[in-house]
Amino acid sequence: MSKQPNIGKLVRALRQELNLSQEKFAAEFGVTFPTINRWENGYVAPSPLAIQRISSLLNELGERGQILKETYFREDEQAL
Repeated sequence: MSKQPNIGKLVRALRQELNLSQEKFAAEFGVTFPTINRWENGYVAPSPLAIQRISSLLNELGERGQILKETYFREDEQAL
């Protein structure tokens, strides 16, 4: 089972939590707007390096980041 749809939803929720447009979120990651769009729509999964950055951002958000993780991944699926 692919985790890409959940990763996309998590990326969108994280971006919205940080109150960033797709363009600004892309700049934070050093990628293009279409890349963020493809992540959010589940067409492509973020790279391992991007996953590490997403995980760091979630950790920086503390409880809210943990809630996002729990919302989009069951406990046994959590890789972030």
